[in-house]
Amino acid sequence: MRMNELWRRGRAGLGAAAAGLVLAACGGGGGGDGGPPPPLSCSVTDQKIWLADYMSDWYFWYAISPRPDPASYASVESLFDALLFPGNATFPADRWSYATPTVDYQRFFGDGQTLGFGVMVAGLEVSGHPDWPLYVRYIEPGSPAASAGVLRGDEILRINGRAVSDLIAANDFSALSATATGQSLTMLLDNGVSQRTVTLTSRVYDLVPVTNASVMSTPGGRTVGYLQLKDMVSQAERPFDTAFAQFRAAGVQDVVIDLRYNGGGLVSTSGRLASYVSAPRTAGQTYSKLLYNDRHASSNQVFAFGNPANALGLSRVYLLIGQRTCSASEQLINALRPFVQVVTVGDTSCGKPVGFLPQDDGCGTTWSVVNFESVNSRNEGRYFDGFDATCAVAEDYGQPLGTATEPLLATAMDHADTGACPVALGAKAPGRARALALRPLAERPHWLEPGDRRGMIGR
Repeated sequence: MRMNELWRRGRAGLGAAAAGLVLAACGGGGGGDGGPPPPLSCSVTDQKIWLADYMSDWYFWYAISPRPDPASYASVESLFDALLFPGNATFPADRWSYATPTVDYQRFFGDGQTLGFGVMVAGLEVSGHPDWPLYVRYIEPGSPAASAGVLRGDEILRINGRAVSDLIAANDFSALSATATGQSLTMLLDNGVSQRTVTLTSRVYDLVPVTNASVMSTPGGRTVGYLQLKDMVSQAERPFDTAFAQFRAAGVQDVVIDLRYNGGGLVSTSGRLASYVSAPRTAGQTYSKLLYNDRHASSNQVFAFGNPANALGLSRVYLLIGQRTCSASEQLINALRPFVQVVTVGDTSCGKPVGFLPQDDGCGTTWSVVNFESVNSRNEGRYFDGFDATCAVAEDYGQPLGTATEPLLATAMDHADTGACPVALGAKAPGRARALALRPLAERPHWLEPGDRRGMIGR
């Protein structure tokens, strides 16, 4: 899909199934009508000039960011690093802006496909601990890893001949990411019974954003719908409707949405999912406001909750979250809080309250730089420390996702019965324990007041 089309659809609003604006930690989406024209040529000099001009206009923190001379940098990449906001007492340093090959961006958000091996590990959880085991936490359906029978809970002992302890010490898991088709990944795995060596070959495969939608009963007899969502992409929206039709027919009393590995994606997809939870309370209400820098305040947008035919009327929702719950997933948490009880289970989310309008530079690169912030209907945002879990509980990678014994889901079901977190939850999952600090816009520093045209508002 063309960038301009994504941008136009994004401006249409959630009620019209808009798709195009992005709150994604690891992905993109959207595109910029009204962005700068392509560089004069794709020479390094012209690309650097284009990037500096773009960021001085559309970058969220343009007014308080460095403005280095492009000629002083040998590469576009080094200039980009120099242009990023370094942080201050109000905002953390920009750790989100990035660039990706346009072909990869279009493949993911346009075609609903990705390139790789499809194996994801619990690397964050073992950071700084080379003596700890490294487990497979998730396998992409339809991927080379899935075809080879690699499972969540498999312990990885070696990757391409290198001991996992070395990889953890170096914080280097790059071998798990392919850059082209036909690349090889060899892993020595231990499933607790035996060891085996698996060799995977990278290829392009279809995304399966909704991997589990089922109805189950809590120990106390409540009927619960469970939905596992990996990516906030438009391909998830039809499965949403199928899942909630199933939940509605079953008369579910609670819904558990598993966002623990959801790094974000399209605002429209996030809003579509949120609209199914409690339509009588939310339909037509503000889902999210996207606020740009002062130069593009006319681009500020209000997205409304929709009213899908299979929406429920619940007064609370359970969200399974963790360190990888980012951006559009966190936006869903923030957006629902004014209307229903949101019970989060797991670990503190990643804390990404800003988003992108990815911009193709015409030279094969799509730049996802922070363009806007998002607030909810109460103008609350700025959760840079993430959302803490209502019930903090550690994962057990030996338990398949979506089973009643998996700790995060089991905790949610217990809370549904009792209204309280279980007494014995085990150790808290690794991650930040800083308290959530929602900050209404009225509390932002004076230099960021609406009347101060220098301002950008972070959430």
